Amino acid sequence: MELGKGNPQQIRQVLLFFVFLGGSLVCSETWRYSVAEETEMGSFIGNVVKDIGLGVEDLSARGARVIFDDYKPHLSLALQTGNLLLNEQPDREALCDLTEPCILHFQVLLENPLQFFRAELWVEDINDHTPTFTDKHIFLKISESTAPGTSFQMDSAQDLDVGKNGVQNYTLNPNPHFHLKLQDSEEGTKYPELLLDQPLDREKEPELRLTLTALDGGSPPRSGTALVHVLVLDINDNAPQFERSVYEVPIPENSPLDFLVVKVSATDLDAGINGELSYSFSHVSRDIQKTFEIHPISGEVRLKAFLDFELVQSYTINIQAIDGGSLSGKSVILVSVVDVNDNPPEVVVTSLTSPIPENSSPEMVVAVFSLRDPDSGDNGRMVCSIQDNLPFLLKPNFKNFYTLETESPLDRE
Repeated sequence: MELGKGNPQQIRQVLLFFVFLGGSLVCSETWRYSVAEETEMGSFIGNVVKDIGLGVEDLSARGARVIFDDYKPHLSLALQTGNLLLNEQPDREALCDLTEPCILHFQVLLENPLQFFRAELWVEDINDHTPTFTDKHIFLKISESTAPGTSFQMDSAQDLDVGKNGVQNYTLNPNPHFHLKLQDSEEGTKYPELLLDQPLDREKEPELRLTLTALDGGSPPRSGTALVHVLVLDINDNAPQFERSVYEVPIPENSPLDFLVVKVSATDLDAGINGELSYSFSHVSRDIQKTFEIHPISGEVRLKAFLDFELVQSYTINIQAIDGGSLSGKSVILVSVVDVNDNPPEVVVTSLTSPIPENSSPEMVVAVFSLRDPDSGDNGRMVCSIQDNLPFLLKPNFKNFYTLETESPLDRE
């Protein structure tokens, strides 16, 4: 909302009121409640009467209600008992995706007199998803001249659960040629690498089949597998090299689908099939896989889903170029999402008193409402005002909440 042509002194008073607002309207303590995901709808979460320090009868008398920051009714308040009850069966993955901990912020609002109590609902993860590999059948082409100690990156498994319930470990079936080593990615997750223990001999064993298993930390753990098919090839002594080790690319969040993010390029000094390159992503997250795609021949990286600065501000995309002998070169694309002012301010009225008796006392609360703009920076800054010729005052309260109050006695005539 834009500031109207109001009296500068009135505007200054509203802003100063917001800055120097006392603590009497907002309780300094934040209550914390917790619930495990998939808990049945209607389940008891807690009782607010003890925390507020009021009688149950005061809840109805003071117009108590629960307001979540996302304006969704995750909980209901039973005014007869003060109990907080689930309005829905919570799904942590749907509510918070991979964000951990999963916290839903809300306020308990008492209208008369006006008072706010801050609270949090922590949605706890349960181990209800199994690790899965994007490719169940992984092909590796490895030259027989590859030296022992050479490593080969495997794509990490994806698990919608978080924390200890996410992917914690990988195992490889026992074999004489390879063992498994775990590496830490830049996103803080682990991904597996195959390490060659002894030279391969194509004439003796032209191919190998290995089983890669991903395990989460649940009790009991869940697991997912992928078949690693190793084809042993002849000599290839040059690995691909990217023209840049890091590609930094800014993209406006309103970019269309199929938008060209960047075109990567690598070279290989080998000839024939050993010099033919294929581009692909390397151990990237599920979110990157559904947002970007890379052409295996041209190296063009394009958008396959819309960006939203308010959800994700940047992406780190690991890419690799693999030649015909399975040697690879690595690079990184750093995508920064540029904010666009694509969200108008929202006004949500939570309480409205109408009509108003003309003998109402000054400073009577007529309406309670809040403002919201998901944009960031200057695009998300909001100013609220009303006309000058009205007998009302606009007062900011807590966290973008405002009250509209009478300034002086009203006269219907």
